[in-house]
Amino acid sequence: MVPLSKFLNHKHLTTLAVLMLFLLLLTVGAVPGYLSGRWQWKQPPPIATLKELREIRSRGISIAGWQTTEQGEQAIGQHKWFLQVLKQEGSKNPALLLLLPQNSSKSQPEVEWTDVSGWGKLRWGKWDVAQFRSAQFSVKQPGNSGENGIQVEAEFFRASTNEQTFAVLQWYALPHGGYSSPVRWFIADQIAQLHQSRAPWVAVSILIPIEPLGDVETTWPLAQSLGETVQSTLMAKALKISSL
Repeated sequence: MVPLSKFLNHKHLTTLAVLMLFLLLLTVGAVPGYLSGRWQWKQPPPIATLKELREIRSRGISIAGWQTTEQGEQAIGQHKWFLQVLKQEGSKNPALLLLLPQNSSKSQPEVEWTDVSGWGKLRWGKWDVAQFRSAQFSVKQPGNSGENGIQVEAEFFRASTNEQTFAVLQWYALPHGGYSSPVRWFIADQIAQLHQSRAPWVAVSILIPIEPLGDVETTWPLAQSLGETVQSTLMAKALKISSL
């Protein structure tokens, strides 16, 4: 018999494991609701920081070490994002920050990255992706002086347009981490609901201009630093919840 590993690579096995864990959590969470006659997913717990999340749609966020030179709401795809043009102290090149915060207790992430690529094509004529890889960075929990930080798993790649080439870093920011896949949010939210809480989220996309068709890795230290600051800023207020 041919081993199963011949048919499934590591990525597929990881995805399968995540889906199986999600189904297990869904079942465990559903049984008590079924027995008591209360179906939790019909009326999930409220989002504790919904007011702060909605404020991002009109004010954005303040980022230490960066100045916002322009900002405003952007209709991108089926959603309304908030765009901030950032300038770092001592640097001439701006960076673009796109934020899409959760808008209600029922709103869910839906792979908003297609919105961003569609926006890029509409604005600059094309959006060609290259040098794509997974990226990881960690940040400290607000008020936690321990050595271990929370982990963020993001997407990092080069996007070339007719006018500009960007290094792009994007992920869903959560209270206790961050992921590029919405499936991971579903799992985190199911775990939170077992504790009568929720996992609020903010979709984040950072665009940093680089030289035409340049090496995206040369921008990684800057992208990582800005990503860490954005995640920390969101966790300090809009994503601040009690410990699970």
